[in-house]
Amino acid sequence: MSKRKIYLYGGLASIIVFVWMFSISGNKNKSFSESVKIALRDVGNQLLLSDGDSTSLVLPVKAVEKSKYKLSFQNQLSFLPNNLVSIVDSSFRKAALPEHYRVEVIQCTDGEVAYSYEKNEVEEKSIVPCAGRLLPKNCYLIEVGFTESPDSYFSNKTIFLLLIFGLAALFFIDLYKTKQAVIIKDNFTEIGSFNFYPDQNKLVKEAVEISLSKKECELLAIFIAHPNQIIKRDELTKKVWEDHGVIVSRSLDTYISKLRKILKEDASIKITNIHGVGYKLEIGD
Repeated sequence: MSKRKIYLYGGLASIIVFVWMFSISGNKNKSFSESVKIALRDVGNQLLLSDGDSTSLVLPVKAVEKSKYKLSFQNQLSFLPNNLVSIVDSSFRKAALPEHYRVEVIQCTDGEVAYSYEKNEVEEKSIVPCAGRLLPKNCYLIEVGFTESPDSYFSNKTIFLLLIFGLAALFFIDLYKTKQAVIIKDNFTEIGSFNFYPDQNKLVKEAVEISLSKKECELLAIFIAHPNQIIKRDELTKKVWEDHGVIVSRSLDTYISKLRKILKEDASIKITNIHGVGYKLEIGD
């Protein structure tokens, strides 16, 4: 496959993957935010009930920034930090939320942090201090920040694997098309609308026979063996002329020109000059 095609396919696959990724990511973020708000309202309700309050309201949960949410209450409350830890853990597990988060209990009056803790998936790394000390009745805000972004569900590894899969799929599609363009039969090869008989030095198109010289036949056989691939001038010259004495510098170009005239009867086939490198037999669909 040519570098141009690799870049084209790579770019196309990247665009497809990233458009899909951002579409999925956008939906996940919206769903994630709604799940957090529901879970935090449940946390607020249970905290009020643990304080003997079954009438006052849990105020609307607000997203204060990306992956950070604020829970507030209509009235003052009091609670044990260990109750808060267990209630948050239970509600978040039921909502299948990330297990990496930081919780801060903030006093409404002065904005000071009355209590905070951090939870990680690995229990040993979690920090839950002073869990048994009662927080006195006061106006509190509870802020929860997720240290594991919801975007991490759609990991870099997943993106990489999808990109590789897309490139591989495009590569094999291209390879399949290339193979279909050149079909080898028992004693001839189909190339576009031509049938090539290398043993008889001829091409046949719609029952019309086209005789080829030995050199034309040898060159065409090399091109057909490597369709849509660049073949260097030196390689062509070596394979066709090296064992037959003197090489004339313009001999290759002359025979290429003859083959072009013969193959022009099929517009899907052409021999392209890659300047300073060599030639390529291009076969379209």
